[in-house]
Amino acid sequence: MSVIHRLPDLLVNQIAAGEVVERPASVLKEVLENAVDAGARAIEVQLEQGGVRRIRIADDGCGIDRDDLALALERHATSKIASLDDLERVGTMGFRGEALAAIAAVARTSITSRAEGAAHAWRIDGADRSLAPAALNQGTVVDVADLYYNTPARRKFLKTEATEYAHCDDMFRRVALARPDVGLQLSHNGRVVHRLPAGGAAARVGALMGDDFLQHAREVIADGGLLRLTGFASLPAYSRASRDAQYFFVNGRFVRDKLLTHAVREAYTDILHGSRHPAYVLFLELDPAGVDVNVHPAKIEVRFREARAVHQFVYHAIKRVLAESGAGRADVEPARASEAPGAGFGVAANASAPHGMFGGSAPRAEPAGLRSWPQNAPQQGRLAMEPASRAYFDFAASARPGAPAAGPTAIAPPLPAGDGAPPLGFALAQLHGVYILAQNAAGLVLVDMHAAHERILYEKLKTVLDGRPAVQRLLIPAVFSVGAKDMAAAEDCAEVLAGMGFEVAAAGPQELAVRSVPALLAAAPVAELMRKLLEELREYPASEVVTARRNELLATMACHGAVRANRQLTVPEMNALLRDMEATERADQCNHGRPTWTQLTMGDLDRFFMRGQ
Repeated sequence: MSVIHRLPDLLVNQIAAGEVVERPASVLKEVLENAVDAGARAIEVQLEQGGVRRIRIADDGCGIDRDDLALALERHATSKIASLDDLERVGTMGFRGEALAAIAAVARTSITSRAEGAAHAWRIDGADRSLAPAALNQGTVVDVADLYYNTPARRKFLKTEATEYAHCDDMFRRVALARPDVGLQLSHNGRVVHRLPAGGAAARVGALMGDDFLQHAREVIADGGLLRLTGFASLPAYSRASRDAQYFFVNGRFVRDKLLTHAVREAYTDILHGSRHPAYVLFLELDPAGVDVNVHPAKIEVRFREARAVHQFVYHAIKRVLAESGAGRADVEPARASEAPGAGFGVAANASAPHGMFGGSAPRAEPAGLRSWPQNAPQQGRLAMEPASRAYFDFAASARPGAPAAGPTAIAPPLPAGDGAPPLGFALAQLHGVYILAQNAAGLVLVDMHAAHERILYEKLKTVLDGRPAVQRLLIPAVFSVGAKDMAAAEDCAEVLAGMGFEVAAAGPQELAVRSVPALLAAAPVAELMRKLLEELREYPASEVVTARRNELLATMACHGAVRANRQLTVPEMNALLRDMEATERADQCNHGRPTWTQLTMGDLDRFFMRGQ
């Protein structure tokens, strides 16, 4: 081996550039963050050929003194930290002091800056460090041209102009979302792409994420003293096929953190389909001493000192906002199907608005008798229906699977005036045994009765199974045949099933008898439900089913216990379902993330029929 020797400064900087300057977007990030740290109120970005040919960033910040310009291009030279204590409480975007040196080592770089109070600006050349007077009103201009001109091996790894520009655009969006108080402009090849005036967070989010996102999102405001979370989280109806609309900021810094991503994902459990991804723009603020940002060269990863507390705070804050069902809020106009691709059944809600039933307001008035079932409706013959343990949905014996649904002949009662009108109104009729048509103050409401009832049952099951569930004994046990594996699962998991309200025993070599079920599921097809539960119990250990997979098991029970298509409902039954939707958390989506209802306003209907045109 050769003797140990000191590397030349240029080679050291080029090695550092391998970590800091991955592509043009990396250059844009570092220089934009420096502009923000300099107190800029307006920043202009010009790109050529996706940033490979040129990146020019001009800001109106505090500028750099003439004597400091040369130091700005040296490694580990910075004005942002001076001690270990500063490093442990970093409050700026940049702090390493190596970005400009690394950029100057692999691109033709120049910096022109005029410090506050200086007679004129000065320009420094990144190659020979020569200084010269320059003209500039105020602030700093960083000009980076021909990225990797002197390292052709690295240049070959760059992608097409369109791809590199897309990465630059995404980086610009991150900084713009983090600082709505700063005006920003982005141009590419001479064409202005973004012109964003300084303003509020909602306006900036709408400009970059689109008005559809804001219409299908809930505002998040959670203050825990040491932790504060703000921003916007989309309703499940606005879910995406990829994670391209997820922005999380910690103390103004965009991060990709597995802990935070997991907390948000867990908050969407039960309301978002597993293959879809939520959209959100969230800002977490905490004491800089509580987060370590010095764990990644690009400063995109962080480490929390109280990771568990941060996770739980974010999880509960998002879950609480998403739990507020638009079905229970008369002050919110539901989103319509035309407002977003694949969306329209949720409700665009603002967390700062009154929360209806969830905000503690007085119960809404409704016609007498709507909350009670028909007392003379015949019951399913094999159930002992005691009033205290009556099944949640108690259908007439004539409502057999495959029986024709009631025609749209029912008449809705007149809507109460003012605040007494329920958000989902009153039922008009049942359509093809699948949908409920209801009239509210805004117009027409369409409800998927199975999806809505599935959510209601699921939320009730989660509540009652936390204690001792009410049990409905069957006058005649439900006996059905099963395989050997199901027989073994029923015997091994008898205690688990009993804890959920099922009394199951062997009735023969390959037969099981169910003598009791949870009262909420008394009208469910017992054999079908029990086979599905035994399938879950065979696949996973009993301890895991009642802990980690508990909610999935309850979702299965709710799905099989919910009202099926072609079940004929009476008008009071339909109205009772609407009232319970208004009182149920997360009622806008079923357990699989599908929407449960949508609104067609009178304006929508008038436009469709061209009334007044």
